[in-house]
Amino acid sequence: MSTETENGTTAGAEAGTTRIHNIGYRNYEGPRLGRAYARRSLYSQSLRGAYGLGRSAKSKVLPMILFAVMCLPAAIIVAVAIATNLKTLPLDYTRYAIFTQAVIGLYLASQAPQSVSRDLRFKTVPLYFSRPIERVDYVLAKYGAMASALFVLTGAPLVILYAGSLLAKMDFADQTKGFGQGLVSVALLSLLFGGLGLVLAALTPRRGFGVAAVIATLTISYGAVSTLQAIAWSSDAIGAVKWLGLFSPVTLIDGVQTAFLGATSAFPGEAGPSAGVGVVYLLVVLALVLGSYAVLMRRYRKVGL
Repeated sequence: MSTETENGTTAGAEAGTTRIHNIGYRNYEGPRLGRAYARRSLYSQSLRGAYGLGRSAKSKVLPMILFAVMCLPAAIIVAVAIATNLKTLPLDYTRYAIFTQAVIGLYLASQAPQSVSRDLRFKTVPLYFSRPIERVDYVLAKYGAMASALFVLTGAPLVILYAGSLLAKMDFADQTKGFGQGLVSVALLSLLFGGLGLVLAALTPRRGFGVAAVIATLTISYGAVSTLQAIAWSSDAIGAVKWLGLFSPVTLIDGVQTAFLGATSAFPGEAGPSAGVGVVYLLVVLALVLGSYAVLMRRYRKVGL
């Protein structure tokens, strides 16, 4: 065995005095912030990333454009309401998300794969789990961030509508009630859409496939259900209209807010579910939310190994 001497030459251990070099490694003596801090950091980073914050300028373009497109109709409605002294808003708070569902779908399709597909593609998930963070922390942070991003997207236009209604001196009690109902509706929508979007995106490490899967699921299911509902209505099978609404995420939210939040249904003939049928709608929504969480936990049980 040879060692390095003081003058930099290599010789045997018996040839002279040897030196042990201190290359600067020291034990970390600061505070260890633990799982809660890691979970909050992952949530914050994922939420910021959903709007391109902390990423390249190109990554900010699409989410910011979609956010602006989402808010633009609300700003136009407010401007018209103030200019013409309207006493009520021409579009209910609970109807806004249904009216702009295409924008919500595009946003989810673009950001859900960005949130999880890159970790899968580049196999960085095990690196998260090498730190003081568990599988449940990762899933909760990603799910919470996606749902929060959707809530910001769908809630911001409602804030604009509410502020505009107060500036137009509309009835404070009615507008506050409608605003609260709208927030409950978009919160439920954010949980449902966020879970479904992450599940579809996490099934493949290919971002393009995830985008296509989210768009296809939301678009095809809504188109198919709406078509069947129209056929059922024209065939006088009115009772089938409300049950068909159980098979699309958009019509599920429509049914829940019609039954419990005083919304006007977008179903043919406004044949929305009653409170009794609305309980079934609500149970299906909750089952899909919990099911999405369970599927994500199962998915990351294997990925984290």
